[in-house]
Amino acid sequence: MSSIQVRPATLRDAKAIAQVHTTSAMEAYRGLVPDDQLKSMSSVEKRQAYWREAIEFCEPQVQVAVDGDKIVGFVGFDRSRDPKTRPTTGEIWAIYAAPTHWNQGVGLALWDAARDGLQEEGCTTVTAWVPLRNERALRFHEMAGFKREMTTAKTSVLGSVKIEEVRLQRPLN
Repeated sequence: MSSIQVRPATLRDAKAIAQVHTTSAMEAYRGLVPDDQLKSMSSVEKRQAYWREAIEFCEPQVQVAVDGDKIVGFVGFDRSRDPKTRPTTGEIWAIYAAPTHWNQGVGLALWDAARDGLQEEGCTTVTAWVPLRNERALRFHEMAGFKREMTTAKTSVLGSVKIEEVRLQRPLN
């Protein structure tokens, strides 16, 4: 029985969210991004400032997964940031679980909360951008019913590294 609870993030959660974001990204991108680049991306302080602002202004909306009193994951979601998408299209801006809690239902609990939140906002579809080489993230989204839109593939620059991303989409109903 999972003890994972999901709740809206508070400003006090920003540091824990940044720590989960950093450790999870470091683990997820190991082998995809050179080690020196990973180290330069590992600033908890920069991420803490970003998530603090996101929580304060609700852009994106942020929910945290809590196991006992420890934050073990988070999701940021809102309307799609992609140009020319319908106003009823939502987007998962970020979804991360602490590596210590991978494959334990954290991602699913966060996805359920984001789906509910997006439906409350009137969204009928949802998208997410995922690096093509991040097999774990692609598998997670596809198991949650997302389908790849290969015509959307684009190259993003992460530091000095180019990463191919693809948009995934699914209906919310």
